[in-house]
Formats: sequence, structure tokens, C-alpha cells
Amino acid sequence: MNKKLNTVLFLLAASIYNIIAMIVIIVLLLFIVSRFITEQATPGIASGIFIFIFILGIAGSFFIYHRTIKYLSRKIDFDKYFMPLIRSRKK
Repeated sequence: MNKKLNTVLFLLAASIYNIIAMIVIIVLLLFIVSRFITEQATPGIASGIFIFIFILGIAGSFFIYHRTIKYLSRKIDFDKYFMPLIRSRKK
């Protein structure tokens, strides 16, 4: 496989990994919060909590993704296997 194909496959796998991490975090947080919220909770509070959980899911998945890429970059030489996504403009 060449560097371009490696880069495309890595980006696809990383995107799927990030989406799955976000879904797992959101479902986990919804499960935890559902244990504490009763049926008498007002809809405004429940929707606010859901928005907060969604934002935490996005932030948590970004944090996990960032730490995973940082760990992989120490173990694997990315320049050897992947094309740079952004090239410098040398004239």
C-alpha cells in the first residue's frame, strides 16, 4: 500500500473511532443521569441536561481521540507511513 491509501484508510478509521467514542460516552452519561432524574423532572431541565451531555460527549471523544493519536505518534513514525495533509507553500 502506498502513503495516499494509508492516509485515507487512517482518516476513515480515525473518524469512525471518534464517532463510536462519542456515542459510547453519550449513552453512558445518559444511563448514569437517568438513574438520578425522576419522572417529575421538568422538561426544561431534562433538555438542558441532554444538551450538556451532548457537549460532554463531543469534548470527551475529542479528548480520547487526541490522547490516542498522541500515543500512536510516539509508537509509529507517521511521516514514514502517511502523506502530510497540509503542505507548506515553498516557492
